[in-house]
This record gives sequence, C-alpha cells and structure tokens, in this order.
Amino acid sequence: MPQETKQITLEWRDGLRFVGGEPGGPSVLIDGNAAEAPSPMLMLLLAAASCSAADVVSILQKMRVDLEQLRVEVAGVRREEEPRRYIALSLVYRISGSGIDETKARRAIDLSLDKYCSVIHSLASDIKVSYELRLG
Repeated sequence: MPQETKQITLEWRDGLRFVGGEPGGPSVLIDGNAAEAPSPMLMLLLAAASCSAADVVSILQKMRVDLEQLRVEVAGVRREEEPRRYIALSLVYRISGSGIDETKARRAIDLSLDKYCSVIHSLASDIKVSYELRLG
C-alpha cells in the first residue's frame, strides 16, 4: 500500500498567532498565548480527543448504538523541564445513547486508543494514556 503524505501550511499573523491548514482547505487559528485561540499544546489535546472521538462514534455506530451524546475531556500532564512535552494523557469519555452499555463503550474506546487513533499513536511511546468512562 502506498504511503500517504499529509501537508499543511502555517502563516504567522502577529505576536504568537498563526493561521494554518491544508492548502485549499479550511484553516484554524493557533495562538501561542492561548488568548484568542488554543495554543499548540492545547491543539494537540484537541487532536487526540477528536481523533479518538471519531473512532468511537464510528465503532459505536457499527455496534448499532443510537448515539445521543459524546463528550471527551482530556487532561495532559507536562514535564517541568524543557521540552515541556506531555508525559501523561487522561481522557474522560461521557457517552449516552440508546443501546449503549459499558461493555460496548469500553470496547469502542479500547479499539480507538489501542489500534485506530493515529494521533495517539503518533505521540511518544512513553506517554501514559488512561481513560475513564461515564455513561448516561
């Protein structure tokens, strides 16, 4: 199978604000000060959450769950010294819907985190990833 190459363009606006995205596609604002938009480190948490959430939605739909709500909250613990990278991520999945139960929800989350979520698997392998599930 041929390798896929993704490409983005990032442009500086002012201060620590940048706008970027796929050429010809939608753009996002990134703010190093997190005053007007998420910072790069918060964008990484958003990327991890949205990647996993997309997997979970897709998997639950295949399990014939009529999803009503999915909310993912992520806390990232960073090192004190430079580079101040994440050393642990803790995700909380809040899920409700018709036909959902703990077994199905945990199966969908485990498949996402262990197999499918490209963002999580692109992070350093020593980052501890844990999650909680809250149904209802």
